This record gives sequence, structure tokens and C-alpha cells, in this order.
Amino acid sequence: MTPTIGILGGGQLGLMLLQAAIDWNLRVHILDPDAEAPCRHLCTRFTQGSLTDYDTVYQFGQSVDVLTIEIERVNVDALEVLEREGKKVFPQPAVIRIIQDKRLQKQFYRDHNLPTADFILTENRADVALAEIHQPDILPAFHKLGRDGYDGRGVQRIASVADVGKAFDAPGVLEKAVDFEKELAVIVARNERGEVQTFPTVEMVFHPELNLVEYLFAPAEISEEIDRKAQEIARRTADAFGIVGLLAVELFLDKLGNVLINEVAPRPHNSGHHTIRANVTSQFEQHWRAILNYPMGDTSIYQPAAMVNLLGEDGHTGPAVYEGLENLLAMPGVFPFFYGKAITKPFRKMGHVTVMDDSLDALREKVAVVQKGIRVITT
Repeated sequence: MTPTIGILGGGQLGLMLLQAAIDWNLRVHILDPDAEAPCRHLCTRFTQGSLTDYDTVYQFGQSVDVLTIEIERVNVDALEVLEREGKKVFPQPAVIRIIQDKRLQKQFYRDHNLPTADFILTENRADVALAEIHQPDILPAFHKLGRDGYDGRGVQRIASVADVGKAFDAPGVLEKAVDFEKELAVIVARNERGEVQTFPTVEMVFHPELNLVEYLFAPAEISEEIDRKAQEIARRTADAFGIVGLLAVELFLDKLGNVLINEVAPRPHNSGHHTIRANVTSQFEQHWRAILNYPMGDTSIYQPAAMVNLLGEDGHTGPAVYEGLENLLAMPGVFPFFYGKAITKPFRKMGHVTVMDDSLDALREKVAVVQKGIRVITT
């Protein structure tokens, strides 16, 4: 009998999980606070409700056989009780609890000898002001909120003592800035049997102001040695957590050739969106394979690929219009994906475009055309 699966969250990641679930005729229930969430009309059953409310999450979990997430901001207390009562919850609540808090996450890397940038745990802004006294070489650094920061929110650069006023007056982590050459990511999948499969390493390019992925190239243009390091660190990290499901491991490649963990996400991730077209198995299908304890799928690529995030244009709030779509669809090897969000806002993630070609140079040219050729605006 096919199990009923519940997803906490009905945004774009849930939408792409549903697209993969339809191929296997999976029954998927969705919980999301937004009555018009992208997943609403595609899932087997939709429930509107808070992801952080204990009773709502607990009751939703009672109605399914397997429970998973598309966002980390969920009520872990409810998930722990469901797990103790015999419900399959993947990723496991203990893993989510650590990753929800960047302080616990960073300490986890240190405790498990996983390479990461040096850091100091801080309780308030005053701790940041005193940090240089205790560790003279900690600055420049980034101050990150322990909880509830995402897509660049909850991060402040502290270049010197003069910037301490920008620090958060709340529990956080002061992380030494890495002089990096490239930002990389590896998505790992792990099932209940402990079988592990990784996707090829990708290179991410972040928006200079928004601190979110602007575009990426897959596979990354790095040496075999660096690729081996990145893949090994990702596998070690997944094994250390003992995670069942997907783990996206974001990495820094510094100027000395060291590979360091930046942070992780226990779910499908922006760095794997291109896999829907570019890889034999997408990250979304792989997530189902992992949490249902199926064999891991082949992650090899069909063709080198790039992924461009489509963000709402600055100055535009209202019903979304995709300007330039016809020209985009006329380009070979270009595949747009829209997230079903009726309303666009400045810099809101509205979709992505996967670009495929035989060479990195050709991909770079196409990415430039795509970035200029399509805009998410209002009428």
C-alpha cells in the first residue's frame, strides 16, 4: 500500500516535490499558512494552518504515514512527539532542531571535526563588541542570528569594531569572514538503510546585495582534487547528522584551496533546481526515494547546466507578468519554471530558468541573455 505523505510547507519546493510525486501516484497532503499557497490545487489534500503551532502540526501529522518538510521553520516539539509515537518523520526532528539554530549548527561542525570558518557564539550585541578582545583575528566577520534568518535576512557584516552597532542584540554567531575563491554546494541524499548518493558539485553566484543565489553552474569549474574534497565533506556531514532525506551542503572554497562548510539545509535546495532537466534523477525525486527508503537514483548529468533565479523586479508589487517569456521559449536548451505565486514583490523568488548546453562558455552566454531577456513585473 502506498503511504500517505505529509509536507510541512506548500511553497515552490513543495510544488516541485509534487511534480515528482505525480509520476509515482503518491498521495501527498500539504500544510501551509497561506490559503493560496502554490501547492494548494495540486496536492491530494490541503490544510491551511501554522507550521510553528504545536497542535496544528501534531494534528496534521496524525493524518499521514510519513511526514517531511520543505522549510525548516516548523514546530519541532510536535515532530518529536509524533516520532516517539511511531510516525516516520524525515528529516528527523533532532536534525531539524540543530539546523534551525545556526549556533547549534556551527557547534555541531566543530564537535564532529567538520571544516568550517572560525566563530564565536554571542548572546547579544555587547558580546560582539568584546569579541576582538577574546579573539583578535575574528574580524572582519559576519554576525548571524541564531534563529529565523533566511535568504540573506539575519546576516550583518562586521568589518571592524566600528560596525558593532550593526550587530544583532540577540543570540547569534560571529563567524570569521572567509576570503573565498568560489561558493560551492553539494546535495546529498541518504535513505534509512544508510545508502548515500551525492549530486555533482555546483558553483553558486550570489546577488551582491540580496545575499541569495542569482545563478549557478553545474558541474562546478573546479579541479578534481577540490571536487573530491567537496563531495567527501558533504558525505561526512550527512553521515554525522544521520539524516534521512536530502541535505544541501553549502561550501566555501578559499584562496588557499581549503573547502569549508558555510551552512546546510535539510531539504530540497535552490542549488539543485536544475536537476529536474539536467540530471538523470532530480533532487525532488531523490527526496522521495530517500524518505520512502527506496534505492538511490542515478545523479549523473545529461549536459552541463546553469540555473537562473527569477526574482520580482524592484518597484513592482501586484499580479505577476512574465515579460519576455516568448523569446525565452524560442531559445534551445532553455527551460523556465514558474512557482505559481500570483503576486510578485521586489526580489521575491517567482521562478527559475534552467539552461543547458555542451560547454561552459555557451552556458555563460545563454545565462547573460536569460538574465536580460525576462522580467517579472506587474501590468
